[in-house]
Amino acid sequence: MKTLSILRSGAVGLATLAATSFNSMALAQDVALQYWVYSDFAQGDALAMQEEFVKEFTASHPGVTIEIVGKGDDDLTAGQVAGAASGTLPDVFMNSQSVGAQLVEVGALANIYEKWMAMPAEYRAQFDESALNACMPRPSELYCLPYTGFGSLLFRNLTVLEKAGIDPTPPTTWDEWLGQMKKIKEAGFYAVPDQTAVFNSIAEIYATTGSADSWGFNWDTKTTKIDPAIMTKVLAKFVEMVPLNSGTSRNDQATKDLFISDQLAFHTIGPWVNPTYAEAAKASGLKYDFVLIPGDTAGKTGGIRSYEMVGVAPGPNADVAFEFAAFLTEKAQMARWAKLLSRYNANAAAMADPDVSALPLIKVSVDAAHGAMDVAAPYFIGSVPSCYNSTVIDIASATADGEYTPEAGAAEIITKLNECLAE
Repeated sequence: MKTLSILRSGAVGLATLAATSFNSMALAQDVALQYWVYSDFAQGDALAMQEEFVKEFTASHPGVTIEIVGKGDDDLTAGQVAGAASGTLPDVFMNSQSVGAQLVEVGALANIYEKWMAMPAEYRAQFDESALNACMPRPSELYCLPYTGFGSLLFRNLTVLEKAGIDPTPPTTWDEWLGQMKKIKEAGFYAVPDQTAVFNSIAEIYATTGSADSWGFNWDTKTTKIDPAIMTKVLAKFVEMVPLNSGTSRNDQATKDLFISDQLAFHTIGPWVNPTYAEAAKASGLKYDFVLIPGDTAGKTGGIRSYEMVGVAPGPNADVAFEFAAFLTEKAQMARWAKLLSRYNANAAAMADPDVSALPLIKVSVDAAHGAMDVAAPYFIGSVPSCYNSTVIDIASATADGEYTPEAGAAEIITKLNECLAE
């Protein structure tokens, strides 16, 4: 992540945002905004902070009220698509950049480029360049403000490692990590979840060998960028892991239960599981840490990264909705957000704040994002058909089960993905 040189204090940021274009609007007019957030941002400490942000914004914007509505991931997208069709869109909302093209196509996202360019240069300089560029499929088109994000981490159960006689020094290569997995299985424990059960875990392992150059989509030709030689090598890794895995996916509650109960050694996933594991450390003495996923060679890491966004709906409230979105994503708010959740976000100035960068989970998450692949880039260019992810999962799982050789499985994946994208 490139940390840009122009940083501002929270007080200056708030003052500048309060003085932007909204003040030229008719302040006597009441405006009620609906603000959709991820369900875990609508409870507990996260909700309390969201409510504080709303209170601060509305205090300087007379006549504006904002209702926070929590939604699950699938419900966010489904509701935004349905709202575009019915004219009942929320004014401001969160979602993943990976569904950006779909939301643009149905008319759920306003092009906020002109509003963005009207913001002070100091504000625009705060953001991670790669996250911002992902919101801009073409010149003069900007469909989101970058928000939170993640890079995949390797959570390690240190008790399991100790019982298996493994040095706690993090592995630096795939071969070293695979050797540890085998020792863990020999000691009577599970090494990893089933890495072929979920698209994101397949992508995490693909990145141990490949890179963004051989992943994702070529929208000009409507073909996959997956490299057959790399996919062959990755599928062979899945075959090797079959006798070592727990049979549960990275997303299953059962996987977290196995990790917490000292039966599972490794969990590759984003930092959102850390609160669960931190609580278990307090309640039951779980000993764990989080490190980078090792790649094929020392210095290369695996894993994926992705960004969540804040979008603005087109319509009569778009101006003040943009101002609220800009306020949410400004350094002062994103630094407080990062400190509360120890979560990486796309405001580079906030990530460079000494109180933020000193947090262990933030530091490793930033490093993870540097070395990871985007999970489904490029964004906002075209909607990814549902058959794409299911094809990768089905054939990777079938290869792990012995229905294909790794070479044949790689060829089949590429053929089927190109057929899927051409539909």
